[in-house]
Amino acid sequence: MEPVDSIRVGNTLGEGVLWDGETQTLWWTDIHERKLFRHDYRARRMETIATQERLCSFGFVRDSGKLIAAFESGLALYDPASGAVEWLARPESRTGIRFNDGRVDRQGRFWAGTMMEADVSQGSANLYSFAGDGTLQTKETGITISNGICWSPDSTRFYFSDSPLRTILVYDFDLPSGVISNKRVFARTPEGAYPDGANVDEEGFLWSAHWGAGQVVRYAPDGTVDRTIDVPASQPTCIAFGGPGLDLLFVTSARDGLKADALLRHPSAGDVFIYRVGIRGLPDPRFAAPV
Repeated sequence: MEPVDSIRVGNTLGEGVLWDGETQTLWWTDIHERKLFRHDYRARRMETIATQERLCSFGFVRDSGKLIAAFESGLALYDPASGAVEWLARPESRTGIRFNDGRVDRQGRFWAGTMMEADVSQGSANLYSFAGDGTLQTKETGITISNGICWSPDSTRFYFSDSPLRTILVYDFDLPSGVISNKRVFARTPEGAYPDGANVDEEGFLWSAHWGAGQVVRYAPDGTVDRTIDVPASQPTCIAFGGPGLDLLFVTSARDGLKADALLRHPSAGDVFIYRVGIRGLPDPRFAAPV
């Protein structure tokens, strides 16, 4: 399947892509370049916003133009219009560790995990959830690179990946309490394919970007591969369903770490690729901010 369109941005590390159905805009971040992108798909107009720290992931906030943000050093409410940052929690203070993937659940909590940058052989990062009442909970420990946070349409399943292990995990999930349990393997990826950002469509199938393999893979609820999309970049990073009908698949990618010969083979690395997949996604929930 070929992309029907692309957004040519050449991101160093494009990530965290989300579709805002209220404004019909696509948002994503270039982590290493400290830039947030807001793209009006219909008008084909893009705004680039500089951030004071690396913005690693984010979610939309109910009844607000702010974002719930996982910056490299902690969680904050962030106003893209003014640049104001209201710090909410900074649970990690160790050198060589930063926040990474994050997503809002249907109860309005923001889930975000950290990752090891200095020594990826040491799995001592964590997964957190943050609620609007200010409650921060540690959900998992012993992680190397947190990725792939998402939930089944009925919120009874929670998906999560520790990328270097090439394993997608699934847990039982209790939506009211946010308790995860019964951890088990959902799928294992091939050699050289590292599960990165993910989301679930309205049929309950999981879509996972495979860093290093140049693919987005759709998994059935039983963990078997349903279909594979080849991406014109070796390092796809995250996916989002968007467009007026939520039937477009947006895929961010990265140029980070690619040598000159790899960039010659994949000159579109770092762009956002758009596919019409014939399947609808689900609206992303919004964070219930403190009042």
